Amino acid sequence: MGFWIIVIVLSALVASLLILALLRGRPGAEPAAAYDLRVYRDQLAEVDRDLARGLINESDAERIRAEVSRRILAADAALRRETDPDKRPLMGTGVIVTLLAVVVLGGSSLLYFNLGAPGYRDLSQATRIEMAQELRESRPSQAQAEAELPPAPPRQDVSQDYLDLVEKLRRTVAKRPDDLQGQTLLARNEAVMGNYVAAHKAQAEILRIKGEDATAADYSDYADMLVLAAQGYVSPEAEASLKRALELDPRDGASRYYWGLMMAQTGRPDIAFQVWEALLNESTPDAPWVPPIRANIEETARRAGLSKYTLPPAAAPNGAPLAGPSAADVQAAGEMTDEERQAMIRSMVERLSERLGTEGGSPAEWARLIGALGVLGEADRARAIYDDAAEKFAGNDSALSPIRDAARRAGVIE
Repeated sequence: MGFWIIVIVLSALVASLLILALLRGRPGAEPAAAYDLRVYRDQLAEVDRDLARGLINESDAERIRAEVSRRILAADAALRRETDPDKRPLMGTGVIVTLLAVVVLGGSSLLYFNLGAPGYRDLSQATRIEMAQELRESRPSQAQAEAELPPAPPRQDVSQDYLDLVEKLRRTVAKRPDDLQGQTLLARNEAVMGNYVAAHKAQAEILRIKGEDATAADYSDYADMLVLAAQGYVSPEAEASLKRALELDPRDGASRYYWGLMMAQTGRPDIAFQVWEALLNESTPDAPWVPPIRANIEETARRAGLSKYTLPPAAAPNGAPLAGPSAADVQAAGEMTDEERQAMIRSMVERLSERLGTEGGSPAEWARLIGALGVLGEADRARAIYDDAAEKFAGNDSALSPIRDAARRAGVIE
């Protein structure tokens, strides 16, 4: 209540000062007509001087005097009206005063309700940071988040043959839980099918098997699957995996994106904006994290208090997240027969090839497709894919580097 009393008193005081200034006007202010009279009289004197110096003739002088005299009469009449209280128009002063009071008092209240937080006490920066830290420490776990979400619907665009192959792979991996190649292939295929809970469980087994040899990409993939399983929520478990990934590789793009997302979710839009802006400036246009950053960074900047931030224009169409088999995935099918393994691999390759051809993708995806075709022995097709990628990323050496490496390994180029 005390806050509103202060607001009303201050608004009334400001309105009163403005109204008083409007009613009184400037002390000693000269009417405009009086100034015009002085100017016209000076012009008459100037005409006489010009005539005496021979700059104008008598007929021109008479013509100028007549025009200036007419203006003097008009200015004198205007001056009489301005200085006569009985003849001066009121100019709607009462209406202006009323409107001014309404604008000051009502406008300030409306502005506060729009930008402020009615009902909340003022929060210092230190208090806000403390509250954000408490929110971060008390947020739900991965298991709690997954339990509160409805189950993801199964994909409808997967053939029954592929489903049967994945089910066989699940049974194979269940019998051989320490098979790194089998767990890798299982995690990849569960993710492709949208079974992110099963995918992050298989990825956790990969981390267990690798131990200290686990890479930043392994931890980043695990965090990615955790977030996808929680439908965009970054849990404490995902945070721990992101932290480890960034310790191993501070430049890992996916981990930096999710780290910014976690900060935005836990009350630190200022840190989220800093992380995302730096990542956006350093990323190629087809990096998979570019679209979500572009979709959210302006709102994050506003929440961080940066109202003047302008989103840079998009440089090119953006790619999709990594999907499809790597060369290692191609060779990691556990106890499956050669025919079953080849069928699964070809199904994955065809889906990736179709998507890259219609939607585009990142350099890593093009490299993965070339490598997989090389393992399958389809050198001509791998060469054609390499030619398409070289044309698409022409002039971008950083993007072409992994594509050339994959082409060399596949025997497409020397």
